[in-house]
Amino acid sequence: MNIKILTPEYVVFEGEVESVLLPGKNGEFHIMKNHAGVVSSLTGGKVKLFAKSVDEAYAKNLTKENEKDSVFSYSIKSGVVEFNHNKGIILCE
Repeated sequence: MNIKILTPEYVVFEGEVESVLLPGKNGEFHIMKNHAGVVSSLTGGKVKLFAKSVDEAYAKNLTKENEKDSVFSYSIKSGVVEFNHNKGIILCE
């Protein structure tokens, strides 16, 4: 599935991921391939991307959670996510 993370200043990430874990207002929630369409507000926390690899252009924006697994994170203050048809856009600050 394709995920794009945007801030008002720049594109944080755009690419293929296996799943994404998001900090929702009512707790964390996980979006996986073929997930039903969703629009949700996000609170402060970490957006975690589960991906085999990340393009070098975006790697500088992300933190690798550990060396063993392919989990990359990006800290946000707030935001909104829209996901539909295996494409997601995360607008955040």
